[in-house]
Amino acid sequence: MSSLIFLAIANNSLVGQLPFNIGYTLPNIQGLILSTNNFSGSIPASLLKAYHLRKLYLYNNSFTGFIPSFSSLPNLKELDLSYNKLKAGDWGFISSLSNCSRLTMLMLDGNNLQGNLPSSIGNLSNSLQQFFLRNNKISGPIPPEIGNLEGLSWLYMDYNLFTGKIPPTIGNLYSMVYLSFAQNLLSGEIPDTIGNLVQLSSLKLDWNNFTGKIPGSIGRCTQLQNLNLAHNSLDGSIPRNIFKIYSLTGELDLSHNYFSGGMPEEVGNLINLNKLSISNNRLSGNIPSTLGQCVVLENLEMQSNFFVGSIPQSFVKLVSIKSMDISRNSLHGKISEFLATLSSLEKLNISFNNFYGEVPRGGIFDNADAVSIQGNDHLCTSVPTGGVSLCSPQVDDKKQKHNSLVLVLKIVMPIVVTIIILSCIAKIYWRKRVQGNTHLQIVNEHIKNISYEDIVRATNKFSSANLIGSGSFGTVYKGTLQFKKDQVAIKLQKDQVAIKIFNLNNYGANRSFIAECEALRNVRHRNLVKIITSCSSVDSTGADFKALVFQYMPNGNLEMWLHPEDLEHGERHILTLRQRINIGLDVAFALDYLHNQCASPLIHCDLKPSNILLDLDMVAYVTDFGLSRFVFTASNAYKDSSTSLACLKGSIGYIPPEYGMSEEISTKGDVYSFGVLLLQMITGRSPTDGKFSDGASLHEFVRRAFPDNICEIVDPTMLQHDSNAPEVMKNCVIPMVKIGLSCSMTSPKERPDMGHVSAEILRIKHLASHMDVR
Repeated sequence: MSSLIFLAIANNSLVGQLPFNIGYTLPNIQGLILSTNNFSGSIPASLLKAYHLRKLYLYNNSFTGFIPSFSSLPNLKELDLSYNKLKAGDWGFISSLSNCSRLTMLMLDGNNLQGNLPSSIGNLSNSLQQFFLRNNKISGPIPPEIGNLEGLSWLYMDYNLFTGKIPPTIGNLYSMVYLSFAQNLLSGEIPDTIGNLVQLSSLKLDWNNFTGKIPGSIGRCTQLQNLNLAHNSLDGSIPRNIFKIYSLTGELDLSHNYFSGGMPEEVGNLINLNKLSISNNRLSGNIPSTLGQCVVLENLEMQSNFFVGSIPQSFVKLVSIKSMDISRNSLHGKISEFLATLSSLEKLNISFNNFYGEVPRGGIFDNADAVSIQGNDHLCTSVPTGGVSLCSPQVDDKKQKHNSLVLVLKIVMPIVVTIIILSCIAKIYWRKRVQGNTHLQIVNEHIKNISYEDIVRATNKFSSANLIGSGSFGTVYKGTLQFKKDQVAIKLQKDQVAIKIFNLNNYGANRSFIAECEALRNVRHRNLVKIITSCSSVDSTGADFKALVFQYMPNGNLEMWLHPEDLEHGERHILTLRQRINIGLDVAFALDYLHNQCASPLIHCDLKPSNILLDLDMVAYVTDFGLSRFVFTASNAYKDSSTSLACLKGSIGYIPPEYGMSEEISTKGDVYSFGVLLLQMITGRSPTDGKFSDGASLHEFVRRAFPDNICEIVDPTMLQHDSNAPEVMKNCVIPMVKIGLSCSMTSPKERPDMGHVSAEILRIKHLASHMDVR
């Protein structure tokens, strides 16, 4: 049909290769729409002889090979090659497209384009309006010549490996409406010329490593609807003029940066904003009451900052709010009753603050799964519920007045006595004050400059009596740090410490030390082991010496509690079901923090029982970050994350199966290790047990018994004190096993996120407390 002008057969199930002579048999074709089929093979060379071709859509097929030259198609206006398996070669096709002076749309996203984007990109048609390069593996800098494409209104270069800075010439693209450089490895400051793009509707620069302040010029982009700068290293205060961009109706995401100072009162100007996220920064002060004016707001994320004060009463106006997270701040006061009246509210997280008093009833508070209040030690409830203590009963008014008088007397009399005593000891205190301050200065100075000799004294010359563990890269001793100042011995810490000494003769030990220092420098969580100081010095022979000093955990690690028979003189430790649930929750909270709440997500890579430490109260702490990897940081970046598997050791039984197939490490790898750990805690069986051979695994062993025969494989010691074992098995053990199985699935896509996991275990913990599980 040589006279055919337009052929559209998109969205079918056609297969095979295009006819090699298609360009000759259809010489008058102007529009060829073949999108969303399953065509394969290369793009026929004859197609490039169809002189009249204006629209070529090959989107979402399986075409392979190099993208050909298009210089023979001067009438081409729209070219969509996205989501195939095409390669760039020497990028010569970009130069050829400069002959297509009518080109308005170029879609190349979702292919296998690699290498540096050539400067010839600046020679494309000034008529080009839409340019998509997302979801490739393009590296190197963004060419400054991109600023020549003044007709662009859509530019998507996200999900690549671009490095360097955004060229200032980006400010020449005055017609730009949608711009995204997200999910790359870009760095440096955001150029001030970004403010020239006054027609911008969406700007996404998230998941890079931008530094410095947000340019004030961004306030000139008065048509912005979406602004996402999350997961960078931006600092300083949040510019007030951002909150004068009244067009912001979609999202404003500034989370996972280093912003400080207070939240500007001008936030109340964004009355049509749908989502506001400022979580995981260093913001402080009170939450501005003007935020209550954002009546269309559906999602509010303010967690992991340093906000103080109470929840503003103006939040009662947030009638559209669906999700509110103000956890991990320093908020205090009673939980506002009006939160129960917000009918749209579906998820509320106020955990780890300083709230006190009775938890409100009604509304969202009647759904335990929708509210997180843990970490507020002074909350109580009038209705029995798991995890929260009952409030004290109310007394009548007369009795209350009497009690108040008694209380006053009890307070006043000791104060009078105290004043007398204080006046007597004031002189003594004053004499010792100077001496005490001098001592503190000495201690603070020494803790930053700990030496090899200090370590020798602390461990009693590395006495075997102080040896408490060993691993691939060194040994761990217990001891008490002390040093001599003017011939006087001064203890640096009253309690014992754990000292990890790296054997630098072992390959990878030095890198492990650096990795652990980098990880512990950037993280802070109640369930992560706390580092006291480090030592990078030389020993008595002049050789390099490196050590880390941690808080000492008197209850050892989880391994010795689960498998004491593996120890030479181990005593039988019994872990109750409640303790196992609490330990599982502690570890889940720690991983959720590492994966979802750090400025750069951190993958632990070696989660196992021996790396879970227990304090006197059996609170669990995750330790040993020697194999950990940050995601999307300038130092390891995308490349390091993928190639690091070659030297990644991990621990047999806990390494996810995809790592054996050379896939990139991911947070889902930690989820797998956690799943194995959870199954191990419930069954008391190690994943390296001799019974698991010939391809068998702990996961398969548990799966075969789940759920009907699960009672036959659980550790019998954990239920020996629970009188109502069948109910406990049904409501606590089986749900815990279900979580362990889902986390240890073979496919990473089938594993849940640690945020979901921690929420599920928290629900089980509340239920266990309500059932009085021991």
